[in-house]
Amino acid sequence: MGHYNGFAPVYDADSRILILGSFPSVKSREQAFYYGNKQNRFWQVLAEAYGEQVPVAVEDKKRLCLSHGVALWDIVDSCDTEGSMDAELRNVRMVDLSILLSRCPICKILCNGSTAYRLTASVYTGALPLVRLPSTSPANVRFDKSLWLEQLKNN
Repeated sequence: MGHYNGFAPVYDADSRILILGSFPSVKSREQAFYYGNKQNRFWQVLAEAYGEQVPVAVEDKKRLCLSHGVALWDIVDSCDTEGSMDAELRNVRMVDLSILLSRCPICKILCNGSTAYRLTASVYTGALPLVRLPSTSPANVRFDKSLWLEQLKNN
């Protein structure tokens, strides 16, 4: 089991929606960017919501987020883990959400999956809406894209 740090947040002064995952998967850690598993539905859903092409390069992924007011981060700052499953996360240290929230006009927080929601709810005490969405992970067989599209289009 190794100790890993999460990624820096992606945001700018115009970010209105914060999407929080739990912690980067093995494939994401290999690529050093969010949602690196090609089977993860995240980038396809974001592209569909905003009528764009599915990005491949990291810079295109950042541009897709920032051009539509989306900030991206994970609630876990560092942890011990072996694989990609949330159940494997140990010695978890959370990010300080106030850092990002003080720098942009976020109006709601979307949590990518139950673990991200549970962990965020355990540390976030602010007034912004906290929305639990189905995980975009390929491991989630009950994924419902319509819930994501509704939240992304209503910002």
